[in-house]
Amino acid sequence: MRFGFAIGAFGVLILSHAAYSTVQYRGLLKIMEEEFSGPPLNVVAELLVGLVLCVLAALTVPGKFLSIHPDSEENRIVSLPDNLDFMIFNHRGRVFPSQLDLKLKH
Repeated sequence: MRFGFAIGAFGVLILSHAAYSTVQYRGLLKIMEEEFSGPPLNVVAELLVGLVLCVLAALTVPGKFLSIHPDSEENRIVSLPDNLDFMIFNHRGRVFPSQLDLKLKH
């Protein structure tokens, strides 16, 4: 888990360096009075590497994926709780009809 966190931190550093490089490049183009058409190729490569590292860290740091099937033995909660305190049936949605027949008026 620490290794994944370190990869994520390194990915964020690479992304921030790519952002700084883009801002610096745009400032250089303003000084030279040239038009900005896009970031240089090395910045795009940094962005892709940083993105891959951040996605890899996001997938590994949280831990093991759990099954979402209700019949799975790995699930801790298999049924809905018996506590009905949080079920609300009286809300603003009852004002609207159940089936809306909207027709375009010409």
